[in-house]
Amino acid sequence: MNMFTRGFQGRRGAESDRVPPGQYQTDDFPVLSAGPTPRVDTDDWAFTITAETGAAHSWTWDEFMGLAQERPHVDIHCVTRWSKLDTDWVGVSLDTLLADVESAADHALAHSYGGYTTNLPLEDLTDGQAWVVHTFDGEPLAAEHGGPARLLVPHLYFWKSAKWVRGLTLTHEDEPGFWEQSGYHDYGDPWREQRYRGD
Repeated sequence: MNMFTRGFQGRRGAESDRVPPGQYQTDDFPVLSAGPTPRVDTDDWAFTITAETGAAHSWTWDEFMGLAQERPHVDIHCVTRWSKLDTDWVGVSLDTLLADVESAADHALAHSYGGYTTNLPLEDLTDGQAWVVHTFDGEPLAAEHGGPARLLVPHLYFWKSAKWVRGLTLTHEDEPGFWEQSGYHDYGDPWREQRYRGD
């Protein structure tokens, strides 16, 4: 598949200890996708966490919006080398969503509307490190940026923050997702420049 990108205006030589090596700071929010943008109505949206036992916990949009909301203020870093600092979001912490899920799993596979998947260690989704977000910069999250809701895992490259997220499957074994199967790094730490397999 071809990756599409629009709206990038980078700034070389940004002097900031918040910009990982090999990255350029941008004030834009580039749009990247590997196919058509899913258009998911909130009436049809649901988020489901499925434990390794098969037990499922699901939330409709209204139930999700009724959960405790947090306002992460974070920097984000894309594997295509742009970094955007001081981004503002609203969403639900994965700690909240996982609170009643009984699991001994070590890994999670995120699933998106449109068929995209990405894998993450479960420990990277807990302890205030990750959210399912629905608002960016005070506005409902646009579809091209993953709306109505996307995963937000800002300490990893942004492909791990799956757009159009619809759920997580918890697993004992690591299961590489879409980009990982195509040669991207399994983990994706921007500070270690883990862009591709073998980095």
